[in-house]
Amino acid sequence: MRAYRMTGWGAQPQTTTAEVPSPGPGQILISVAGCGLCRSDLTMPHIPQAAGEKMGWRMPFTLGHETAGRVAALGSGVLPGDVTLGEPVALVSPASCGECDFCLRGRDSNCMAGLSGRGYGRDGGLASFVLATKRDLLRLGSLDPLTAGPLTDAGATAYHAVRRAIPRISPAGTVVVIGAGGLGAFAVQFLRALTAASVIAVDPLPARRSYATSVGAHTVSPDVPRRCDADAVLDFVGTDDTITAGLKAVRPGGAYGLIGSAGGTFTRPWFGALPRDGEVFTFQGSSIADAREVIALAQAGLIRNEVSLFPFDQITTAYEHLAAGTLTARAVITMR
Repeated sequence: MRAYRMTGWGAQPQTTTAEVPSPGPGQILISVAGCGLCRSDLTMPHIPQAAGEKMGWRMPFTLGHETAGRVAALGSGVLPGDVTLGEPVALVSPASCGECDFCLRGRDSNCMAGLSGRGYGRDGGLASFVLATKRDLLRLGSLDPLTAGPLTDAGATAYHAVRRAIPRISPAGTVVVIGAGGLGAFAVQFLRALTAASVIAVDPLPARRSYATSVGAHTVSPDVPRRCDADAVLDFVGTDDTITAGLKAVRPGGAYGLIGSAGGTFTRPWFGALPRDGEVFTFQGSSIADAREVIALAQAGLIRNEVSLFPFDQITTAYEHLAAGTLTARAVITMR
């Protein structure tokens, strides 16, 4: 089968062929319909071998962690009642063990098994077929598996951020979303669906500001407003400038969430510069519960999942657009 793979430490990924995997005990073979691309994919060639091996990564592996398709085959121990052949499913993006304290409390995004997973250290969805387990499956119902992949990562991660901030958001309050790309646009929609707050979307690109308006942002701006007295600021960028401006925009008792991984810093003294009596949080990924709730919102027609489709033979072009920041919608590679 065709696959887009990391073939060695420090090497750029490439299109190659791999054997179709055979499902073992408890495993399910998925025929991939579409797989979303993520900016984290671009960092894979830069992971040092020592760091990768410490996280449990194994070379070579197939990229892609926003995967959806149809059930193609069942391994032993998977009952027909658990899942149906041909059924459309998406796959949970972060890995988790299901047994540790975090997993048992529904906080599986913090599971240490998540350091290595499908598309980051193990074979992912940028291939004709991929293996999964019952724990990984998100039933799609009427949703098209061709385009559903981004709901599992971009959607679920943005949802996790909104869910964390909701206790700090008052009905008549204001929320600032910094970065109106793939994740930020989802956050705007979740805020509109789950709160009565006024939503300000911040992005330097006019096309993204226009898209944010189309999905429900009350106000758009190229910069964080200086005096917005926000109940919450969700920063999907994470540069020095956005961190400083975002923290300054939070009202006392509010929340600042850092989701973007641009590597920014905050050099001012914490005392007096952080939100008074407020909350500052950061995280990576999302929980299985987040993904299920995002799928439910999409099934109910309460959110839009805009994607840009690229055939497999244009995967390099898709990644170039992603790296250049010229995409408004989430890029999805089609495997049909």
